Amino acid sequence: MMKGSMIVCLFFLLGCLIGFGAHIQLDTHNLSMYILYVLMFQVGINIGSNENLKGMLAHFTPKMLIIPLGTIVGTLLFSALASLLLSQWSVFDCMAVGSGFAYYSLSSILITQFKEPSLGLQLATELGTIALLTNIFREMMALLGTPLIRKCFGRFAPISAAGVNSMDVLLPSILRYSGKDMMPIAILHGILIDLSVPVFVSFFCSL
Repeated sequence: MMKGSMIVCLFFLLGCLIGFGAHIQLDTHNLSMYILYVLMFQVGINIGSNENLKGMLAHFTPKMLIIPLGTIVGTLLFSALASLLLSQWSVFDCMAVGSGFAYYSLSSILITQFKEPSLGLQLATELGTIALLTNIFREMMALLGTPLIRKCFGRFAPISAAGVNSMDVLLPSILRYSGKDMMPIAILHGILIDLSVPVFVSFFCSL
């Protein structure tokens, strides 16, 4: 998965170089909307096609909501604190970035789209880029740091650190270091966080 994240970064840098050298003019508003439609469609497919979904719903208990709730509260809290170091961006801008929960492709497009009317295209693109890089970094750190996170903070910590990726990309690492019995919680956590991304991003972008 690190290879995939690096490819995303390379395409981002390639786009910057081409845009800077060729001065290409694109209708970014409509283009980003089309990409957003495709990504939201993909989210629906990923959740609906999850083979473990029915089994997890059958064995669901309220206690299983504690981990995703802790992930949301902790991420938003530290994102808000980050605004103290970033004077250019408001606390709600920082919380919108944190609301990506490692879903870098969707969150960056949503933020750029929702913030363009209030910030203008340039600043909205900058904030979307920050969201892209921040959430890629979260994914990579969760992937590389799973053993250390498990050792220092317990069995549930790698699930929380993984964000949306606890149900797919980082699931093998979570099962390896936290135990195979963590699978239902990890998958449910990923699904709920996945659903929360567009809700929280759009909410904080509107403030």
